[in-house]
Amino acid sequence: MANYKTLKIFTGNAHQELAEEIAEYLGVDVSAASVKTFSDGEISVVINESVRGADAFVIQPTCAPVNNNLMELLIMIDALRRASARRVTAVIPYYGYARQDRKAKARDPITAKLVANLLTATGARRILSIDFHAGQIQGFFDIPVDHLLGQPLVAEYFLNKQMEDLVVVSPDLGGVTRARGLADRLQAPLAIIDKRRPRPNVAQVMNIIGDVKGKNVVMIDDIIDTAGTITLGAEALKESGAKDVYACCTHPVLSGPAIARLEKSVIKEIIVTNTIPFSAEKKIAKIKVLSTAPLLGEAIIRIHEDLSVSKLFS
Repeated sequence: MANYKTLKIFTGNAHQELAEEIAEYLGVDVSAASVKTFSDGEISVVINESVRGADAFVIQPTCAPVNNNLMELLIMIDALRRASARRVTAVIPYYGYARQDRKAKARDPITAKLVANLLTATGARRILSIDFHAGQIQGFFDIPVDHLLGQPLVAEYFLNKQMEDLVVVSPDLGGVTRARGLADRLQAPLAIIDKRRPRPNVAQVMNIIGDVKGKNVVMIDDIIDTAGTITLGAEALKESGAKDVYACCTHPVLSGPAIARLEKSVIKEIIVTNTIPFSAEKKIAKIKVLSTAPLLGEAIIRIHEDLSVSKLFS
């Protein structure tokens, strides 16, 4: 085991498997804590070992059920702070409530900022996350934020496949920066799908900017939720003459009709990461899951030892 005397890894119920993978990478055990609910639904947290002077990392994606997982995270941070932990870092592989990051119309909430305020007020002293829905969310915090990218994991996967005639496609105009980053890593050209969204979770593809005819295309997004955008985009790419269509994302939310849509789609393979746990019904043959444990584990080591985290962006 590694000699990290003051490093402690804690987790709630959101993604215990990922916490165990990270702990294994670090060569430590997941620290003892109990996270349960009272009969009325209130969350009870008990820290079962001393954390005085410890550098505590709480691994908890705020995925579905998002409200329970968020409250578990907040209560665990509060418990560790009150138990005299030296520093508490919230490791949030998937940052929920991030899609409301601005006022798109009058009287809209900004939930991404609200959650940032809650985490800071509760006692988190650092945030570690992967692929915020919008980069500006880093600025919603008044504490240090280490914002890792899922692109290197995806790029390594496709580089190992040694595919020819590759084109990276952004499924919408808002994802161009993300797609350009992957295209640069793969040394591939970029194309863009121009779409309109008449109402939430409903996408309508308009046209494709760029040449995809006879190409193997990789669509990249941060989140696949109901899979409407990604499956409609794949159909449009096929109609434009694309050869094989691959899709990838960091956060496989996969709610509602997502799995049925992906199974019926023309997409050959969907590459995702394990920032969100996979239930049995989501494990279909088309989906390939990449582990974020080495990336998060290395970031935790660097934070604990006060080293630069910027190396992990390469």
